[in-house]
Amino acid sequence: MNSIILASGSPRRKKLLEQINLTFRVQVSTVDEHYDPKRPPTDIVQILADRKARDIAQNTALNLVIGADTIVVYDNKILEKPKNPRQAIKMLMELSGQTHTVLTGVALYKTFEDKDPQYHHFVEQTKVTFGEIDADDISIYVKSRAPMDKAGAYGIQDDFGALFVKHIDGDYNTVVGFPLYKFYREMKNFAPEYLADNMNKG
Repeated sequence: MNSIILASGSPRRKKLLEQINLTFRVQVSTVDEHYDPKRPPTDIVQILADRKARDIAQNTALNLVIGADTIVVYDNKILEKPKNPRQAIKMLMELSGQTHTVLTGVALYKTFEDKDPQYHHFVEQTKVTFGEIDADDISIYVKSRAPMDKAGAYGIQDDFGALFVKHIDGDYNTVVGFPLYKFYREMKNFAPEYLADNMNKG
């Protein structure tokens, strides 16, 4: 049976794949996530997703490995996970009343016993518009620690973080961390045998 490996420790990606009844196991990649900030954001997010998938794929055979990475871009700069509460507050104040872009890159690697892997990449992006955020609300959210493991210092799926989002243009799940719609359609073309073996549609 063809099996699937998610090369990510993100609980949000795991939950999204479970949502579509996909059978898979998690094997977290520990590769270096540094990048050249001069590269376009679409290149950066694709490179990072590829690096994670390739790290796991090179040590396995007869599997499909999924790598993914999500970045937040505002005013031509990438907003990474905040290093401390003060940085989280600064990011959220910047995003208040503004529109930013969330990009998720996905890399798919099919591995074999007797030949090099086959791979496929894609990137999805969604525009997110925040309403004006009250400073007290930002403080409450940051004190919850919820923003600290998320690019851009917020999670659209969080109970409180969701209240900041006024409008989105694109796929909601891309903002959460994994574009299910695009993933399913890309898989039907690139690796339909893995869907057949690992997806319960009943």
